[in-house]
Amino acid sequence: MGSAAEAAPAGAGLSGAASAASAGNGATAPAVPGFGGAASAGLPGLGARSGGVAGAGAEPQVREGAGRGTAPQAPTDTPGDGDVEAAEPAQRGTGETAAPAPDGAVATTAAPVAPGLTGPAVAPGADGSTGLTGADWADGGGSGVGDGLSRRRFVARVVGGAAVAAAAGTVGYGTYGVLRGPRVKRVTVPLAKLPRAAHGFRIAVVSDVHLGPILGRAHTARIVDTVNRTQPDLIAIVGDLVDGNVHDLGPAAEPLRGLRARHGSYFVTGNHEYFSGAQQWIDHVRELGLTPLENARRPLPLFDLAGVNDVQGESEGHGPDFEAALGDRDRSRAAVLLAHQPIVIHDAVRHGVDLQLSGHTHGGQLWPGNYLAELANPTVAGLERYGDTQLYVSRGAGAWGPPVRVGAPSDITVVELASYQA
Repeated sequence: MGSAAEAAPAGAGLSGAASAASAGNGATAPAVPGFGGAASAGLPGLGARSGGVAGAGAEPQVREGAGRGTAPQAPTDTPGDGDVEAAEPAQRGTGETAAPAPDGAVATTAAPVAPGLTGPAVAPGADGSTGLTGADWADGGGSGVGDGLSRRRFVARVVGGAAVAAAAGTVGYGTYGVLRGPRVKRVTVPLAKLPRAAHGFRIAVVSDVHLGPILGRAHTARIVDTVNRTQPDLIAIVGDLVDGNVHDLGPAAEPLRGLRARHGSYFVTGNHEYFSGAQQWIDHVRELGLTPLENARRPLPLFDLAGVNDVQGESEGHGPDFEAALGDRDRSRAAVLLAHQPIVIHDAVRHGVDLQLSGHTHGGQLWPGNYLAELANPTVAGLERYGDTQLYVSRGAGAWGPPVRVGAPSDITVVELASYQA
């Protein structure tokens, strides 16, 4: 009874090989249905050899879900007859064979490794999610995600902060340049008809002061002091003196009474005077000691000085009139013309003007204003020649709109006339 082995009935679907492994006392364990020639009784969940020792008289272990009397389970392929080692399934995505778990241990499923990850695998949660966002997977996932994002944020913030600081510094310096007052610029202009006695004659050119709510009396006083220090022979204010009416800005213009020049101070209108009431300002600057040139000429001892109204005056019937200013003059004498806008240079050429002094453009004042000024004016700043006529354009002594200049500093230009006979 304990010496003779009892034959175990073959399980359904077996090929005739022994279906039970030794149970330690000579008795054969019942075979698990659905297995081939390999021993079928083993620990649940193991992909290794299935015929394990269960101890004397112990109930044989079966695969989970394959209880007695249940439907046959899907067969597991074996390497071949006589080999009791079952082929281990390869771990997905790794290409390696999982090591068998030791007897009595419960096998666990390895966490999936996301493609392209270099860090350790992230174990899924109960719902199968890893807790990483799409951005985390794009950044490499796992460890180092926070570090990568932090580095990018740091670089972005540094670059953004540097741009803001540069812009603020540029605007700050441009504002300081306007409020500090214009600097003196000196230009020598030779004129073919200028007599030798006029060689070195100095004209202080002031344009585009734009007195208003920001640039007021103190700004005018700075300009007057700067002009007087150059000791000019003549002062020419070539338009856009104000942005407002006499009632509001009369006190701001008051320091103009202090201008000093041997041959006097002259004024022509700009387009902004017509926005503010041109006639009231023409009358007021006359009270301040300046001489308005309204399409008029003033013969000086050594050359003719003429001035024309701004083209904006055409809206009021008081535009530029070159015939009135220059039509009957002696063309053997040099002529200097005061005209606010450079665009009238071609009229000046036709009337035999030797030098036109203008403003209006502000030199562009702010980028990209210089490109816009180039589209609207033949010359934006500086000295250029048009036939026998030279045109000088000042950047102006103030600012319009925001009191800021970038790349176009304000100036008062001292034009020194030169004679070819000197």
